Amino acid sequence: MNIVVLVKQVPDTAEVRIDPKTGNLIREGVESIINPEDRHALEAAISISEKQEEGQITVLSMGPPQAIDAVCEALAMGADRGILLSDRAFGGADTWATSTTLGMAIRRIGEFDLIIAGRQAVDGDTAQIGPQVAEFLGIPQLTYVRNLTVEEGKVTAERVLEDGCEYIEAPLPVLITVLADLNDPRHPRVDLALEATSRSSPIEVWNAADIGAKAPDVGLPGSLTQVIRTFTPKGARDTEYLEGAPGQIAFTLIERFRERDIRLGE
Repeated sequence: MNIVVLVKQVPDTAEVRIDPKTGNLIREGVESIINPEDRHALEAAISISEKQEEGQITVLSMGPPQAIDAVCEALAMGADRGILLSDRAFGGADTWATSTTLGMAIRRIGEFDLIIAGRQAVDGDTAQIGPQVAEFLGIPQLTYVRNLTVEEGKVTAERVLEDGCEYIEAPLPVLITVLADLNDPRHPRVDLALEATSRSSPIEVWNAADIGAKAPDVGLPGSLTQVIRTFTPKGARDTEYLEGAPGQIAFTLIERFRERDIRLGE
């Protein structure tokens, strides 16, 4: 079974800061990690592959050159092949342009049975990439998956909904986005990490020309949305402490409610 896993390198959210002047994320000096839910996607792929006699796990990531560290870590966990999409032409991409780029790369990869991704990235929280890649490729999609089995050319998955869950089947090929509840990701192996960083590493770096992408379709020109400004909302509150006897405090509180046109339940 040939599986493609979508992986993104993100800043460690515990250390993310925003430049008050530019409104941009400050990435300098901030540790980068594999997006947490993507690790669960990779673990799912490895677990499925271990039950198959043949096949390959290809990790696909898009980002600046340093994102190759995330691809190396994925190989150290057990992936067979890594591809990093890195080109200035990809810069400034929104989810639409990013999905287009990933979809074009998957078409170049060739035949696949399954695509697995984390539900969403912690630096965006849109949960749009997986579904948009599936639409680009014209294949079924199963999102918010917390349990799945793959057998006899189909996937059976448990999907989490707002008011419960559902069990659904889909034929291969299919794209799945997974939740952290799905599994416990394994740790990277030292021997595989050394192999991933060696000269014979099975990692390729592709640019726009390699996937046949045209400038108007990717990066900022290919984006349907643009971020104008990013900022941290001010959380200051005007707090008033009421003093006096309980009856007086209650009377004052009711008056404050009336001043703000807040109606109490009858």
